[in-house]
Amino acid sequence: MMKLYSADLSPYSARVRMQIYAKGITDIPIELPDHWGMPKFRERFPIGRLPVLDIGSGMIPESEVIAEYLEETFPEPSLLGATPRESAHIRTLARIGDIHLTNNTFMLGRLTGALGRMVPAAARDDSVTDQLAVEVARNIKALNRLIAADGFACGGRITLADCALVPALFFVETVLPAVGADTSIAANANVEAYWASIQRNEHAARALIELRRGLDERREMIRSGALGRFRAAQAAAQKAADAQ
Repeated sequence: MMKLYSADLSPYSARVRMQIYAKGITDIPIELPDHWGMPKFRERFPIGRLPVLDIGSGMIPESEVIAEYLEETFPEPSLLGATPRESAHIRTLARIGDIHLTNNTFMLGRLTGALGRMVPAAARDDSVTDQLAVEVARNIKALNRLIAADGFACGGRITLADCALVPALFFVETVLPAVGADTSIAANANVEAYWASIQRNEHAARALIELRRGLDERREMIRSGALGRFRAAQAAAQKAADAQ
């Protein structure tokens, strides 16, 4: 039996969860792993990030690798194209979401604390965070030229491109305003129309519910002080592990 180790607020995990929902796979349990964020987690999962797919005979990390593995293992319904060219376009859009949008907004959120902020406030105070925001805006514009205008990223149906773009645009919409930057979504008509439409898709809506739940949980952990206590325990555990 497979098992997906996942966290609600992880956009990379959300990408795989949405794929599982869209393919109608019902026998892959999804859960947070033991010792998440602690040195013991890295003993089992050396990269130290989620998601990880446990296939029984081993562990598969990295969301894009997991996505391809699931497509090969559960080929129907396919979330790739009917031709190699269509599949290449799907993968291109997925990489824009995963690398050029999610990676930049994820790092921007980490550097500024934007994910914990209840009220938007300008927090960009150095060239690194400014450049990350610029890169997001630039790639929203690029996405606008490549995305379809029929409610899905491409192909007239849900694909791996949608699975990557939904969490990516959630992070754009969450992080950019919190650091005093415009999302650029409204300025790009194709992306704006796509984002309004895809959120009504049942599989996207389910993934978005989980992402918002994860965001609410993080903000509550910050408010209650639980996140600070966790990070202190994390630092102490790492120090003890390094001393061994």
